[in-house]
Amino acid sequence: MNWNSYIKSFQSYLKIERGLSKNTVANYTFDLERLSKFMVENEISISPEKINEETIQQFIYAVSKEVNARSQARIISGLKSFFSYLIFEDYRSDNPMELIEAPRLGRKLPDTLSIDDIDNLIAAIDLSTPEGERNRAILETLYGCGLRVSEITTLKISDLFFDEGFIKITGKGNKQRFVPIAKSTQKYIELYRNSIRNHLDISKGFEDTLFLNRRGKQLTRAMIFTIIKTLAIKINLQKNISPHTLRHSFATHLLENGADLRSIQMMLGHESITTTEIYVHLDRKHLTQIINSFHPRKT
Repeated sequence: MNWNSYIKSFQSYLKIERGLSKNTVANYTFDLERLSKFMVENEISISPEKINEETIQQFIYAVSKEVNARSQARIISGLKSFFSYLIFEDYRSDNPMELIEAPRLGRKLPDTLSIDDIDNLIAAIDLSTPEGERNRAILETLYGCGLRVSEITTLKISDLFFDEGFIKITGKGNKQRFVPIAKSTQKYIELYRNSIRNHLDISKGFEDTLFLNRRGKQLTRAMIFTIIKTLAIKINLQKNISPHTLRHSFATHLLENGADLRSIQMMLGHESITTTEIYVHLDRKHLTQIINSFHPRKT
């Protein structure tokens, strides 16, 4: 097999057996294609079964001049997965990535919004348009339930369990979780469904998709980004925000008001609590209050 054949086989493995997201599969594929291109440009003719650590080091050195440390770490992670897959499939017996270390990354604290910022964003929505009611419901759901942008675009009507007070979310790796949804958020979703969505000409295949564009199809991730960026400009918010900012704000505000990390982890759908722990670093004042309230040596 040539490199393309190995890459396609690896893609199928990531999708079917690992259940990784389309974005992750696309990133791993892009990095492998970049390695393949590097070899062609440098007239190196070695199959994935025979490539050695030295050649990969040359590639990583070349790439490090073009990308930042975070992207470099992602490339190394993807290559490690690829060669682990080749070992799993008995194409080779060793992993040439074994001694190659990724660059150390500083922990980047996520941006957050204050409650006033979020209220101002939502207040800036033009509710005189059909899209306005939809956009308000989207922002209320992103912030009220702490969803990823991919989770809001794929949310289905059949995932809404309002009588029980939950919505079912399909997250990374097709893992499902139930997230509580407040009555106020339910109200905005129902307003959108009854006054806007019910009057759309819905395209085939999107009958169960909750949030739709004017053509009756699923919204894209890019559209959600645009909606939020436009509102930020409208209220002159001097922060670089995205849909994920609302998710970060959801977690931070829960923590500030006394929620425990384990509960936040479950609602966010984090596989490891280490990922959730980043929110602890956002509010030192909150930690001081915890010590002063509960530690026996507080005085």
